[in-house]
Amino acid sequence: MTTALRIGNASGFYGDRFDAMREMLTGGELDVLTGDYLAELTMLILGRDRLKDPGAGYARTFLRQLEEGLGLAHERGVKIVTNAGGLNPAGLAGAVRQLADRLGIPVRVAHVEGDDLKARHPDSLAAHAYLGGFGIAACLRAGADIVVTGRVTDAALVTGPAAAHFGWGPGEYDRLAGAVVAGHVLECGTQATGGNYAFFAEGGRDVRRPGFPLAEIHEDGSSVITKHPGTGGFVDVGTVTAQLLYETGGARYAGPDVTARLDTVRLTREGPDRVRIDGVRGEAPPPTLKVGLNRLGGFRNEVAFVLTGLDIEAKAALVREQMEPVVSKVADARWELARTDRPDASTEETASALLRLVVRDPDEGTVGRALSGAAVELALASYPGFHVLAPPGKGAPYGVFEDVYVPHGAVNHVAVHHDGRREPVAPAHDTLVLEDPPEPELPPEPLQDGPVRRAPLGLVAGARSGDKGGNANVGVWVRGDEAWRWLVHELSVARFRELLPETRDLPVTRHILPNLRALNFVVEGILGAGVAAQHRFDPQAKALGEWLRSRHLDIPEALL
Repeated sequence: MTTALRIGNASGFYGDRFDAMREMLTGGELDVLTGDYLAELTMLILGRDRLKDPGAGYARTFLRQLEEGLGLAHERGVKIVTNAGGLNPAGLAGAVRQLADRLGIPVRVAHVEGDDLKARHPDSLAAHAYLGGFGIAACLRAGADIVVTGRVTDAALVTGPAAAHFGWGPGEYDRLAGAVVAGHVLECGTQATGGNYAFFAEGGRDVRRPGFPLAEIHEDGSSVITKHPGTGGFVDVGTVTAQLLYETGGARYAGPDVTARLDTVRLTREGPDRVRIDGVRGEAPPPTLKVGLNRLGGFRNEVAFVLTGLDIEAKAALVREQMEPVVSKVADARWELARTDRPDASTEETASALLRLVVRDPDEGTVGRALSGAAVELALASYPGFHVLAPPGKGAPYGVFEDVYVPHGAVNHVAVHHDGRREPVAPAHDTLVLEDPPEPELPPEPLQDGPVRRAPLGLVAGARSGDKGGNANVGVWVRGDEAWRWLVHELSVARFRELLPETRDLPVTRHILPNLRALNFVVEGILGAGVAAQHRFDPQAKALGEWLRSRHLDIPEALL
């Protein structure tokens, strides 16, 4: 095949823009439309849904989107591939068939099974292996128009269609790695087209409603990232770099089909809203598959006390002492005083600080009525100006995420075709134990004789951060060689910890990606037991990178 395969994205998470499917199907040429609906938190939500209804467990939003998109996709010959099946891909596939019958649209619906390992982890709410793209490829090769999966890697939604279209086999690692990189850029939707972008305010760009991205995949695994003409947002080397760094770690980006070498990625501006990705090298996948375990961790509650005006510290100390008899009985309690107040403020809100109490316990009653009653009873008996942002309610369940690993052969990966035929998908034949590559040679240090100015890091560097279980990553990049020489020598692990004091006592690893002029920091344990545990103020570390960019350090004036 010499013709590029045009793969688009219409969803980056469960709850993304509803009309994106219609926009992508009507906005321009497309061969395959993908939708990513799953995240660690989503699996927990779907698990709780299935406790109430065994027939649930999939993303119902997808069905509602498909009601107006199925006819469009059929008319245009666009295949649809989605992981909206969640915990119940067979159930969603059946629901899609019922929808197609009701609408009178003849489509062939297949699904992929084998990721569900809950039987081996009975104490979990959900336990799912991250499968690769060859089950998807098998379904498409057998003629499916729609392929529904459960837990596959996000990039598998792209590698599967590419492998089917170009006839790639399991050992074609460079081609597969190129598709993995393209899939990683697409998976979060508009984050590749100006959404959540560090330099969004530059150049008068309109990012109020970014269009969704698409990739033109070529037979050699290279691709061009772009978007439909006339849609909002923009695609440039910066937006693609930012998304490449999102929720990644070292130079080796491991998956079930291939390990992609992020340190080999080359990005080139090919024209307006067009960025070419090439040079990607691939290696055999690691010998194990990641399995995400979600379980209920207990119950949590929180209350935010508003402290206004003078004596903020004394007011906080008083309410902590008054709540101590109840808080001392809780398994885990965290107080945080956010000094959002200003002296001589012109509004009451800007004269106020927030004292936040978060409690967790295996017993619902301990963090429920006992806590809320104690807080409410202080209404007329505590600090002057006492009030809370919202009355505390009963304890709410929270989740805990953990990842474990199993051999490839421990998973029964199966493509279930539109005619009911079941085709086993072979596990990876060749594997390679995952190790960090040697650290690349650093560029020479910049000259030290020029003037410097104390300024925010974000004036010269972009950042994007995210979560992986209890860990967070912060990718930092610059847009010129001189800035890179400065950044790689200046932003060490020690300086990173200095700028972000929350990380001082945690393991931090720095990975260097010279081709992208980027550093990727992985902070272990900063998110506790994962996003569903809501361990910190920003439970998914979405803004950790922006906090870093706001911190001041000495920057050469030549870069400013």
